Amino acid sequence: MIRRSLLAKTLSGLCAATLLSFSSVAAHADQLADVKKAGELVVGTELQFAPFDFLEGGKQTGLNKDLFAEIGKELGVKVRFIDLPWPSVLPGLEAKNFDMVAGPIIVTQARKARYQFTTPIAEATVALLTSARKDDVAKPEDIAGKTVGAGKGSAQLEELKAFAATLPEKVTIREYVDNNQAYADLAAGRVQAVANSLPNISYVAAQRSAVFKVVQPPFGKKAYFAYLGRKDDDAASLIQAIDGAMKKIKDSGRLAELQKKWLGAEMDVPTGDFEPSW
Repeated sequence: MIRRSLLAKTLSGLCAATLLSFSSVAAHADQLADVKKAGELVVGTELQFAPFDFLEGGKQTGLNKDLFAEIGKELGVKVRFIDLPWPSVLPGLEAKNFDMVAGPIIVTQARKARYQFTTPIAEATVALLTSARKDDVAKPEDIAGKTVGAGKGSAQLEELKAFAATLPEKVTIREYVDNNQAYADLAAGRVQAVANSLPNISYVAAQRSAVFKVVQPPFGKKAYFAYLGRKDDDAASLIQAIDGAMKKIKDSGRLAELQKKWLGAEMDVPTGDFEPSW
């Protein structure tokens, strides 16, 4: 009976050790390996963020589509985008509904603590878009006492709030889930300006120069756009692989070509990790 008891305990211990080993393997899964096995990189984004991601003739277009096509080639996988309202994108990433986020999104200290960012792809300093038919917002400080729009849940919104707090008159801020709606309200005179990153509003102003113009200079602190993934241990391999792919794309001049195509000019961005200004 004693021997049987000892044998049972030994077997029980071996089973527990085996289960622990399997649990450890599961805990250290490799997201890059999963993506390569599936042959597909699934990317969450919002198709209302020109010139990075938007619809033209009912089809996705923009810098993100072109750049991720290059990334997919380097990784040897297809890229599939999932279109969501922006407030749903980061929660979707955390729920593991997709592998990473295109956005792109402004790199901030708070976000770096929560997510893993790729090498930046463009400058993202915040500026104002206003009506080309009026001169009442000639400089950023002129929004004092006026109504200004910005994207709900965006870093641009937070930068606008911080800037507005420094002005002598209250700024009424309207938050929009859809940037196109903010631009429509600006064209209709329901807001006097819209805050967004310089590449975004420069593109909008260039497309509709009779309706919109950019207010110079930008009012925000220097910032950069990047893609991001989860900060799980298993996600590090994917971000590292994408960074490696982007280095090849940048070194070959392909990134500069896409920046010129979609943003109007080549942009000098940090390589690898950097300390954001906000």
